[in-house]
Amino acid sequence: MSFQPSFPDLFTPAKGAEPVQPDLPLAAKQPATEKQIAYATTLAQRHDTKLPQGITADRAALSKWIDAHKAPAPQGRFSDYPSSKQVAFAERIARLKRNPVPPECFRDRALMSRWIDSNKPR
Repeated sequence: MSFQPSFPDLFTPAKGAEPVQPDLPLAAKQPATEKQIAYATTLAQRHDTKLPQGITADRAALSKWIDAHKAPAPQGRFSDYPSSKQVAFAERIARLKRNPVPPECFRDRALMSRWIDSNKPR
């Protein structure tokens, strides 16, 4: 004899997901961080503009403003190479795991990032 528990209405499609705390808004605006505000202020001074009114109250809006006004990343012969910090971190992981970093990772930033993500200690 086996006991089979029954769960009525477990898989009924009419029942949707219910929020854990129903009084919290789903997309609450978070205020911008101090570092974000300082960087945006520096960018505004550099471009001789002012920050839009009330933008520091919304982190996402300030982030979009920063992305629109910051200088593009320099493009050059070595712009796709991994940074020195990436290489140092990968080599430290390689020593811990006793597994060498593949040579092609040293020529491509994205490959190095994927190698680090798949090999970093958990």
